[in-house]
Amino acid sequence: MDPSSTALPATLIEQAASRLGCSPADKKLAFHLDEEDKLKHLRECFHIPKVKDLPPTDLTLVNGEESCIYFVGNSLGLQPKKVKTYLDEELDKWARTGVHGHFNGQRPWALADECLVDLMAELVGAQRHEVAIMNGLTVNLHLLMLSFFKPTPRRYKILLEAKAFPSDHYAVESQLRFHGLDVEKSMLLIRPREGEETLRIEDILAVIEEEGDSIAVILFSGVQYYTGQLFDIPRITKAGQKKGCFVGFDLAHAVGNVELSLHDWGVDFACWCTYKYLNSGAGGLAAAYIHEKHSQIICFSELQLSKGINGFRLSNPPILLVCSLQAGLEVKKPFVKIITPPQIEERGFQLTLTVSLPIKSVFEELEKRGVAVSKSGFNFLFITF
Repeated sequence: MDPSSTALPATLIEQAASRLGCSPADKKLAFHLDEEDKLKHLRECFHIPKVKDLPPTDLTLVNGEESCIYFVGNSLGLQPKKVKTYLDEELDKWARTGVHGHFNGQRPWALADECLVDLMAELVGAQRHEVAIMNGLTVNLHLLMLSFFKPTPRRYKILLEAKAFPSDHYAVESQLRFHGLDVEKSMLLIRPREGEETLRIEDILAVIEEEGDSIAVILFSGVQYYTGQLFDIPRITKAGQKKGCFVGFDLAHAVGNVELSLHDWGVDFACWCTYKYLNSGAGGLAAAYIHEKHSQIICFSELQLSKGINGFRLSNPPILLVCSLQAGLEVKKPFVKIITPPQIEERGFQLTLTVSLPIKSVFEELEKRGVAVSKSGFNFLFITF
């Protein structure tokens, strides 16, 4: 492992400044770090507001024509430059073809969300069939809680952070009242120790161990919105499930921010919005996840619903919101990626590419140009010789 991968940012900055022979506060270091940043090209993928367009700004102190310093991506991400192109494509299709847009074109409106599921599933470390793009965050949280929170006289509590995002508190309280439970007795809040701002993992695990037999659902953030603390999702999940609890997460501030492996960690359910680190725009589509082990959780004999998370989807996805989310998600990964091993001794006579566009449209464009390719049901392109 590269020792620098575990070093504190302050240490890395001091080391870089020492190599340059300057102070850590010197602009020379800042310019050097910008130049060495391997992700600097991504800046060109977004519109960055000008200083003059942000109220209130004192233009006697700053150059209004310069791009602003945008420090609020945890509230609303910047607009990807592809958004307008994608929106214009769908508005034009609507104008030209009317109702036929439902099942035609690069993003058939009735199925447009399915074009993005692979990108989203990869981002959260889930299987394709475990993820759905739909609704808003709190709507999804309510839908999931209705399925996973089934209180009994013995197991009736919901465990969450005392400083969880307010809407999570409201959703939990609403669910408890819906079941006729006493909120004070049933909402189990965990707080940091006296004089501390963040929660210790040992304290979280201790509460789960002590109270677990009475807890029906554990609902935590992935990244705490107030402190920025990254919770140990796999350990919390394992501890809760060991005590018979369902364990879910609000990943609003975690998705697109930290690496996630929801399937491998065995998380029962999760939901998240997309307008923060995924840059889908204010009010953008949210998403939800249910582990495949719960695929039958909402299937009823009277209704023929899709298994797992897809049974929660309602009506057509809003195509204009799908467009803005697509533009944001495409920034998160390379447009084309080779997944065949590069070493000659580790591969056959084949090249496999994964692409971020809907694979059907890629096949169509290749075939128009006289290229015969092996088709798959996923976003993979097989090339053999």
